[in-house]
Amino acid sequence: MTGLPQAVLVRRGAYHDSVTLMRVSRALSELPGVEAAMVAMATDLNVSILREMGFDVPESEPGDLLIAVRAKDPDAAVEEAERRLTEVDRPRSGAAEQPPLTTRSAAARGPADLVLVSTPGEYAFFEALDAVEAGLPVMIFSDGVGVAQERRLKELAEARGVLVMGPDCGTAAICGAGLGFANVLTPGPVGVVAASGTGAQQVTCLLDWAGVGVSHVLGVGGRDLSAEVGGLSAARALRMLDEDPATELIVLISKPPAPEVARAVLGQRLRTPVVPALLGPPALAQAGGLTQPGGPAPAWDLTQAGGPAPAGDLTQAVEQALRALGRPVPEWPCWPAPPGTRPAPKRIKGLYSGGTLGAEAALVAGQGEFVDYGDDAYTRGRAHPMIDPTLRVEALARAGERDVVLMDVVLGHGADPDPAATLAPAVAGTPATVVLALIGTEGDPQDLHRQAAAFREAGAAVFTSNAQAARHARSLL
Repeated sequence: MTGLPQAVLVRRGAYHDSVTLMRVSRALSELPGVEAAMVAMATDLNVSILREMGFDVPESEPGDLLIAVRAKDPDAAVEEAERRLTEVDRPRSGAAEQPPLTTRSAAARGPADLVLVSTPGEYAFFEALDAVEAGLPVMIFSDGVGVAQERRLKELAEARGVLVMGPDCGTAAICGAGLGFANVLTPGPVGVVAASGTGAQQVTCLLDWAGVGVSHVLGVGGRDLSAEVGGLSAARALRMLDEDPATELIVLISKPPAPEVARAVLGQRLRTPVVPALLGPPALAQAGGLTQPGGPAPAWDLTQAGGPAPAGDLTQAVEQALRALGRPVPEWPCWPAPPGTRPAPKRIKGLYSGGTLGAEAALVAGQGEFVDYGDDAYTRGRAHPMIDPTLRVEALARAGERDVVLMDVVLGHGADPDPAATLAPAVAGTPATVVLALIGTEGDPQDLHRQAAAFREAGAAVFTSNAQAARHARSLL
């Protein structure tokens, strides 16, 4: 650690969203004379990261804001951080009237088709409840909503005849309009119901590569097909797509669901064929598992559901959907790693931003240690890893020469505008062998081919299919 002076300030109860804090942190880090800077909420994870960075962190609460700077002139850097945060808080000039302060007051002010809730999890339930009680469908981008609250919202929504997408719904597309993390997709005949954001992105991106578009993507939250929630939103979303004349086939995506819930959801009488893209049966317990709360799910089957058996992975589900539509299955693009000599790897380490992609990779690889950096434990008070690569950059630096690092990079609106700018140097600098799943379409703003070239030049093998990336990583052992 250098001898530059540091400053760490605590602002009591000064909440800012994680994307704003990440941008301010980056701006400070790029100032001349600044060695390290981090502006973040005082969660346990962020406090531990700051201490690992060598900062002396005063007593604080998770609802406090921390501004930590090590620089030639730390006071000036702190002043710049506060100026930028004040600029974010300043109301727009020329506003005609006070904007509504609650969902209820906004719904009363004028007509709306959909409510999008993106607040700290402890407040999201009440805003979503306002939307449902107003008879409006709602997408809850927020995580941190309790499972009992989720169940209550979805029971009320069923009674009101509206759809609750979420909580922790990161991806949706309604009539071609992307919400949350959204890839650029062409319109087409496939509707998607997804208890997984990155799972939906993998499926729709592969469909796009095959020249098949989508009608709608309805995210329902990662817990929807659990026994506690009972698939309430998934069942309603399937019925909604079944009534949509533009939808000819539906793909249902989920991490391992509760078997009885999956059977009930797929056992509905629908006119539109449904392809289950339900990961399982997982061998995660023996494989090391995906590091996230809840642990591995048991093996299961859908033999009583009356429909096709679920595919083994998301790529196979897409291929099943293409065959059902009478479309050819293409070769999924990949970019092999440049030739080189490295020690033969012995183990797989998964560094994932998408929980479903991580679970799929653990299932396909059959061994290794996988971390879901998109889990609530890592995102509370900081931006999602699809936006902020910091934790994965640090993990790449810790990897050893006998490791195969298996990771995802997800493109599209809402994601990092240039992930290779930060992650490719980290890939080039790690002694590990890197295998990367690049999830995106040729229409995405990051330029998929430029991203692939940058990661390949850094030494990674790049795949558009996460399952194929996992198989390749396994083959290297």
